[in-house]
Amino acid sequence: MPEPTSAPDRPSLADLPLFGGTPAPAPAAAAAPATATPATPEPASTPARTSWTTDPRALAGPATPAAPSPAAPTPPMPVLSTPELFPKTGAAGDEEALDWSLVRAFRGQAAERLSGALEDRGAMDEASQRELGRSIVTELLRDRIDEQMVTGGSAISVAQQQRLATAIFDSLYGLGRLQPLVDDPDVENIEINGFDNVVLQFSDGRLEYGPPVADSDEELIDFLQFLASRSQSNERPFSPASPELHLRLDGGSRLAANAWITPRPAVVIRLHRLRKVTLGDLVARGMFDEEMASLLRAAVKARLSIVVSGPQGAGKTTLLRALCAELDPWERLGTLETEYELHLHELPEQHKRITAWEARPGSGERGADGRSAGEITLDQIVYGSFRFNLERFVVGEVRGKEVLAMFKAMQGGAGSMSTTHADNAHGAIDRLATLAMEAGPHVSEAFAYRQIAEHIDLIVQINLEHGDSTDGSPPVRERYITEILHVERGENSQPATTHVYAPGPDGRGRPGVLPAPLAKLARFGFDAPSFTAGQAA
Repeated sequence: MPEPTSAPDRPSLADLPLFGGTPAPAPAAAAAPATATPATPEPASTPARTSWTTDPRALAGPATPAAPSPAAPTPPMPVLSTPELFPKTGAAGDEEALDWSLVRAFRGQAAERLSGALEDRGAMDEASQRELGRSIVTELLRDRIDEQMVTGGSAISVAQQQRLATAIFDSLYGLGRLQPLVDDPDVENIEINGFDNVVLQFSDGRLEYGPPVADSDEELIDFLQFLASRSQSNERPFSPASPELHLRLDGGSRLAANAWITPRPAVVIRLHRLRKVTLGDLVARGMFDEEMASLLRAAVKARLSIVVSGPQGAGKTTLLRALCAELDPWERLGTLETEYELHLHELPEQHKRITAWEARPGSGERGADGRSAGEITLDQIVYGSFRFNLERFVVGEVRGKEVLAMFKAMQGGAGSMSTTHADNAHGAIDRLATLAMEAGPHVSEAFAYRQIAEHIDLIVQINLEHGDSTDGSPPVRERYITEILHVERGENSQPATTHVYAPGPDGRGRPGVLPAPLAKLARFGFDAPSFTAGQAA
């Protein structure tokens, strides 16, 4: 069965001196009256995951590391003479809400101290940076608690300290108030249209509202800018001059955000839960049957070039991972993506000889060639990759002129694979040609279609059926393959196509015609007799 992706555990904060024992009592002058209700003891440890259905201000769950940028904005600290670090909300005994303005201020100070420490100490690995961040968070909290005691504030419990430390740590290294949503294994997509308009899409098709992820749209934009700037290896611009953000997150998730060109900041986080997945796993999930799986498996082994197409959220990347799982572990493989999504390089037991490239958008002013400073395109990467002794190329999602990189990769190695967006298999051919022509006037229509005819062997079309929710029940979504189209060079170098599988009455792919070039697939394990029996049915 496929192995769901889980976020790595954050280093435990419970063993730090600040959390190792009962905090010192407040000065006698600030002691609570004898009639006050004593604080309810709470465990010092934080649960591994907190459901979004809890108090929107509650925050817990594993965070994922990333080094903050020295340029991250540092908001001013709130006045430290505030009498209560955790102001009460509601009746006695209710959960106390975190002061998120205080969390943001701590994050800013921690980021500033961390960047200064990194400059002084030089290069540090990720684990060491996180340990350094822990010590900085601890120091900031200790100073804050000491200030509370001096100014007459009440003592706070170990559990309260832990909650605040967790929130700061998540804000600095993880996704802040988004972290519990990302950590929920049942959540598949997070859609945000403004800080307080959050919709969660679950793996079973349910759509439900989630909690606010910030206190204002401005705060949400500020946090997105912080996320975009804190990566040392691939910083991304996000500003009125660059209002679109595409960002990979640790754990295999993908973030897309817009601001300044939409009425409110819009964010979608796509959570790739299945990273180690096989064709057999997808058969078990009902995406296709074993007969079709045998054809796909044989096509990979026979080194056919494959494009997986379908609508957004149909499972194209998941199917591409499953196809790659059929490769020989020792085959020399290169992946080329605008943002890492496949994460095949993190599966060394499946891919022992792999190089993974990620394009870089660049930042700053554009040069005479129209490119931003520091930009690295997929086209450049493909050109350089021909020196890396690759046996097979996998180009991630094709949404624009990177289609030319896909064509070049397919020219450089048989058996290349990629994905694109289209409603049907023939539509995928037209879309790829259109994207190629949009790359510039040097790409003619004839050239684009000739490249498709010469270098693509199969187009696998996936459908996403949303189901019916008119009766008020959650819609049930289904993913399945509707078409497998064979492509070869035809008259005038135009693509000639044959439906190996065509949509049946229920929309699912049914055996069509097996063209002569695919007869060889039987040598690679294709169940031809079953296919022939399906044709007669």
